[in-house]
Amino acid sequence: MPSFQSEANRRKLWWIVPSSVVVLIGLFAFWIFWAPNTASDANERVVIIARGASFKTVSDSLESSGAVRSRWTLNLAGRILGLTKEIKVGKYRFPSGLSNIEILNDLKEGKSRYRIPVVIPEGWRVRFVARRFGKDLGIDETRFVSLCTNESYIKGLGIEAPTLEGYLMPDTYSFFWQTDEEEIIARLVKEFKKFYADSLRARQEQLKMSMKDVLALASIVEGESRVDNERPTIAGVYLNRLKKNMRLEADPTVQYVIPDGPRRLLYSDLKFDSPYNTYVHYGLPPGPINNPGRQSILAVLYPEKHHYLYFVANGNGGHKFSKNYSEHQRAVRNYRKMRREAQKAANATG
Repeated sequence: MPSFQSEANRRKLWWIVPSSVVVLIGLFAFWIFWAPNTASDANERVVIIARGASFKTVSDSLESSGAVRSRWTLNLAGRILGLTKEIKVGKYRFPSGLSNIEILNDLKEGKSRYRIPVVIPEGWRVRFVARRFGKDLGIDETRFVSLCTNESYIKGLGIEAPTLEGYLMPDTYSFFWQTDEEEIIARLVKEFKKFYADSLRARQEQLKMSMKDVLALASIVEGESRVDNERPTIAGVYLNRLKKNMRLEADPTVQYVIPDGPRRLLYSDLKFDSPYNTYVHYGLPPGPINNPGRQSILAVLYPEKHHYLYFVANGNGGHKFSKNYSEHQRAVRNYRKMRREAQKAANATG
């Protein structure tokens, strides 16, 4: 009798032990792959995955930000599933309750990445545009500027120019963190070409102007005023001066070439030796001096017809336009008087 019971117990143990191992393995697998491995609160965690980051760096960032509780289990799951090499760059928002499998698949597909809005104002030069993208998206500013002067790259974008100054359309864009510089530039140029469509090209030809000249003049108009309804008037002034073979004498062209610009100009600056200085040279500058917006480009293509040859600030954000030099001088004296009085009032209250 005891012998029979002993044999039965042994058979029972042989059944129980493997079953326990299977259960333990199952629990371990669940813990590694499917159990939540994020913070228990409801707050999202923002994590930056930079270019060239190793999986170890990524898991360290996830843990330090609180996006994962156990870096060890994430690393193990990543190695087992072979997902340590497939990581998309970007800024991520990780919600709570994610498992390691969900986190790893997210990193592979970039589902939780979010786009970052970037505002490029009208009239910014290439170097300022590069700086904004560098600050907002973490890109390489030097590479951005270098691409904008790379002839083969520029030609590949369908632009016939030595530089992309003038062809980066100002607007509000959205990109993933550290989007490649080439992709960003291509997008800005695409927006320019989308705007500068066949109808505007036809108008350009009707005016017997090249695209380069349209953009050069538009960039000057952009630099002179931020008042939309003045732009066609200012464009008309410069076109009138060109017809009369007068120097444009546009301050923004000097600001473009002085080493420490933009700043308040001195009389000595007006003599700065550069083909872009329209106080020294006749005609338009060799190319755009910034990236003009849509309204400034349209102002050049559809300028206001008038007989003005001069303009000066009126102290209220706009300009006073004049048809001759003596009238212009009176306007200049009035502006200087207004500025002196404003400065006195500021000093008295300061």
